[in-house]
Amino acid sequence: KRERRGKHLLKIQMDSSGTGLKIKLSLGKRKNDGENNDVTNNNDNSSINHSDSSKKERKSKKDKKEKSKRREQVVASDSVDLDYEEDGAFVPKHAKVSIAMKETSEGERGDTKNFKNMHLKEEHSSKPLWVCPDGHIFLETFSPVYKQAYDFLVAIAEPECRSYLMHEYQLTPYSLYAAVSVGLSTESVIEVLNRLSKVKIPHNIDKFIRDCTLSYGKVKLVLQRNRYFVESVYPAILQSLLRDKVIAAARLKNSNVEGGENVDPNTGLTVSKLSAASAQISGISGATANPIDPILQQDDLSAKLALEDEDEDKIEEKHIEVHSFEIDPNQVEAVKKRCIELDYPTLEEYDFRNDNVNANLDIDLKPITKIRPYQEKSLSKMFGNGRARSGIIVLACGAGKTLVGITAACTVKKSCLVLCTSGVSVEQWRSQFLTWSEIGQDEIVRFTSDQKDLFKTKSGIVVSTYTMIAYGGKRSHDAQKVMEELQNREWGLVILDEVHVVPAHMFRKVLTVTKAHCKLGLTATLVREDDRISDLNFLIGPKLYEANWIDLQRNGHIATVQCIEVWCPMAPEFFMEYLGPNTSLPRKSLLCIMNPNKFRYCEFLIKYHERRGDKIIVFSDNIFALEHYAVAMKKPYIYGPTSNIERVRILDQFRWNPAVKTIFISKVGDTSIDIPEANVIIQVSSHFGSRRQEAQRLGRISRPKPHARTEDQNNAFFYSLISKDTQEMYFSAKRQQFLIDQGYSFKVLSELPIQGENLMYESKKDQHDLLSKVLLVDESAGNEEVIAGDDDDLRHNEAARRTTGSGRNLSGAAGASYSEKGPRLGTIFNPTPQRNTLFSKRKK
Repeated sequence: KRERRGKHLLKIQMDSSGTGLKIKLSLGKRKNDGENNDVTNNNDNSSINHSDSSKKERKSKKDKKEKSKRREQVVASDSVDLDYEEDGAFVPKHAKVSIAMKETSEGERGDTKNFKNMHLKEEHSSKPLWVCPDGHIFLETFSPVYKQAYDFLVAIAEPECRSYLMHEYQLTPYSLYAAVSVGLSTESVIEVLNRLSKVKIPHNIDKFIRDCTLSYGKVKLVLQRNRYFVESVYPAILQSLLRDKVIAAARLKNSNVEGGENVDPNTGLTVSKLSAASAQISGISGATANPIDPILQQDDLSAKLALEDEDEDKIEEKHIEVHSFEIDPNQVEAVKKRCIELDYPTLEEYDFRNDNVNANLDIDLKPITKIRPYQEKSLSKMFGNGRARSGIIVLACGAGKTLVGITAACTVKKSCLVLCTSGVSVEQWRSQFLTWSEIGQDEIVRFTSDQKDLFKTKSGIVVSTYTMIAYGGKRSHDAQKVMEELQNREWGLVILDEVHVVPAHMFRKVLTVTKAHCKLGLTATLVREDDRISDLNFLIGPKLYEANWIDLQRNGHIATVQCIEVWCPMAPEFFMEYLGPNTSLPRKSLLCIMNPNKFRYCEFLIKYHERRGDKIIVFSDNIFALEHYAVAMKKPYIYGPTSNIERVRILDQFRWNPAVKTIFISKVGDTSIDIPEANVIIQVSSHFGSRRQEAQRLGRISRPKPHARTEDQNNAFFYSLISKDTQEMYFSAKRQQFLIDQGYSFKVLSELPIQGENLMYESKKDQHDLLSKVLLVDESAGNEEVIAGDDDDLRHNEAARRTTGSGRNLSGAAGASYSEKGPRLGTIFNPTPQRNTLFSKRKK
């Protein structure tokens, strides 16, 4: 087993006797030594050589089997974490293998890129899918069965691009893990995929699906009556798990048997009947129990497409038995980790209806609350089997993620903890709970830097921030008291708003601090720039549902947004400084943002949309530019140091005061700020090439508008101002990729009709003055605002990083210059030298 960490190479080698492990750490780089795979130590030039190939040939097959068995025993006894990641995440083996890697390991290289053998079926014209050997699946959106095929594909594959006429998906181990988590079996996935495909399913795709779903979904970790059970409908799998020392040690053998349960004398496992009744979702007349949505009901294929395999039907209809064993609550994390190492990841489910220990919460939706069809569908994935599944629901910005979380809390009816990204979103979540549910004001409290309350009843709802929960320093007396109560309480449901921030090192601590029976993640952008988004599959749970942005836009559930990229030509003086050989990157970034033409275009767009009566939000990640733009245009602005009270006051004025039509916000407004009145976004600076930030900012104006127009007309506008021929154009192309994949298109405007408008920085003198101001400030002014636990983590989690600064910044003299006038003699820095008496008579 090899594991690479930076330039270090860890080699775990079995000794010749097979009774122990030899661990060798090399500080050098890996060398390709052919089949020997030697590791060379640069310090002592020592090496580890494998046995000679001639000796290997003389070994019999029996000896190889015995050695392999001894190796497995040693690895199990020593508990070597062979699948341990650097960040502490444990991932099943199949989850690390892509289709291309699998083909390479099996000696079938090149087949995944060969499309010559994709022969059309005779009835291909009625099929909506193309299944390719490389795992890509293409869906025709103009097919009569598009909606049914989309619901199936989004459950088994990851969407890569969803344009107007064609969708592209990719089969991955994680997507198949999510498919089995909502009840889809291996045979049903292959059967439905084959019937919807225009071509025959390639052999390697069939094998990939079977390999990835072979062990997924077979084992569940269920919290029932406040006791943890590992259960499965396959007793042989549980017996194989109990052979492991870690799991066997965690088993409680003298557990009490409840009514309706019995113990199998052959296996010693508890046998009970599997309840297939679905949970009653609050606000919905009936929940969908069948995880496979009705597909192709218009023709004769529907009956077969929705059916499970015959063997699966026999298990569910005739036997309807589930085998389980109880484990020690203190060993739950160890058992979960060990099951992942054994390639049997556990699906976490919470039998909240049979939880008689934790107090119930008297909460329900108000009669006036209406659940939209896609919200009902997402909740049916969570409560489809009568239990609460942990997982992630992905809905577009403005599509009602908050209402989905509130409905889940009303269904579980247990104590609930809601975690947000900012204090403003905490207030909004509390307000939404009071608006849509019948909960009392004394049953929902806030835990922020300003509010540290606890509900006085036995159960309730706490709304807090990730920072408050994950903070590891010394707390005040009140905060420590509240935190101890949060840690000691068992939470029926934890709602993680903007769940894409959880993989950050700071925010992932919240999962270990609190005890949660069920975790629900909500987000609109399941994407990160540091490739840690896959960690959520095993930190929270699989993706349960994802809605299509364009479909929501067509149905009027979100606004119709026109995306426009405006190219702002650089002023000649600014461009000369930008191209200077000694100009640093922060200075170049500041020159791009403070470009006079960009300022004029921004001012023109603000005046144009204010005359139309629109509400405008201007985003800038650079604080120096944010203050300069806002002060020059006499507009209010919000950034990091702005207090929570001041933020709420500015946002309220923006909502209700017709005189306040424009506000400036830094990156603190990217997420969790609900401003339905806003319908115009102007972006003057951004966070490098962050796709997530681009989509989140568009989400600030995607709320349905009260005066919605037809599909072909736009009722919201998203402007991105880019300085032409600079680094901003490169970052802009990368930022737009996520929205383009969702079906949006960007129009490019190379100029705006600003002639005749009374705009600032029109004269050369004003532009020179602005350039002098930009050059006078310290280079650190070109850096963007830094927020703790930044979502995208583009700097690869550096523990410390060096930033450009100077002594003027530390002394408070940033922006000031020093000049000395008059004679230089006679000052304290250069005093007049005293003359010797011998030269006193000489003429001075």
